[in-house]
Amino acid sequence: MKVLGVDPGTAATGYGVVVRKDGGAVSLVECGVIRTSAGEELPVRLREIRDGLAEVMERHRPDVVAVESIFYGKNVRSTVMLGHARGVVLLAAAERGLGVADYTPSEIKNAVVGTGRGTKEQVQFMVKQLLRLKEVPKPADAADGVAVALCHVNTGRMAALAKGRVMAGGDR
Repeated sequence: MKVLGVDPGTAATGYGVVVRKDGGAVSLVECGVIRTSAGEELPVRLREIRDGLAEVMERHRPDVVAVESIFYGKNVRSTVMLGHARGVVLLAAAERGLGVADYTPSEIKNAVVGTGRGTKEQVQFMVKQLLRLKEVPKPADAADGVAVALCHVNTGRMAALAKGRVMAGGDR
């Protein structure tokens, strides 16, 4: 299974592509950040995100897209901007007929760190450990995109284990 994880944002959208092989091992294929032009108006920035994601999807042909869902913070404007970027992620996936899985920030932290209250530093450390990387993916937005992808892989695997479809040593 190949998963594209996306941490949406209008200035920087982090992404990570991971693949889980039949034996259960997960490896990082690519991660990075799609940066938008700060001086441009919102519609142009959203197109830049869509175009960047389209390139990643074309290059890696993921089976599914996992995306961080909107969280409600104190700053309503930030939440609305995040919603715009997230909508572009959903559009790019739909244009390619890809399924989308949504995960809250606490679900992502729980799947990667083991607690929904994990810190950004803990998430980055665990991304490095889980994928046996020499260093944490940089910048932080890229590591967050990888964490979203890992969340989907781990959550999907745990759901299959609970249903008895996957043995601890790998797929049946």
